[in-house]
Amino acid sequence: MSIRVTNQADVIPLRPLPTAASPAIPATPELPGLPREPLWRDLVGEVLRRERQAQGRTLKEVSEAARISMAYLSEVERGRKEASSEVLAAAAQALGLSLADVLALAGERLVSLAAVRARSRAGAGSLGAAGGHRSVRTAGPARRGGPAGPMGGVLLAA
Repeated sequence: MSIRVTNQADVIPLRPLPTAASPAIPATPELPGLPREPLWRDLVGEVLRRERQAQGRTLKEVSEAARISMAYLSEVERGRKEASSEVLAAAAQALGLSLADVLALAGERLVSLAAVRARSRAGAGSLGAAGGHRSVRTAGPARRGGPAGPMGGVLLAA
């Protein structure tokens, strides 16, 4: 078999193609109208890219400041690579943020997407009172005289 023939193999994408309604988060196969649970790497990459673009900086500028290859930073921003904490801290610092800032912004996005999923699930009626909807809890220990958690209470959908 020649090289030309072997290079004509079918390629199976690792993730589904984005839908027109929600380009960043494809629908789940079990609930076609409901977007799937986002991956952490997608959320962190989205935060890094949004911040870089808000600062009007190029990928090259940030990658040089962070001492990360431009190709790798691009992969992280697109959610294709799961970056280590060292890489995330370097990228955050290059953007004038702390690692905690990046993680908090990604966490806020996750919470807002979880709320959208919960509303979609409740509105769909497919899970209804049959026990398919689980409660939303407050994460972290409660503090006296104040809300739970460092940001006034982070809600996690179970």
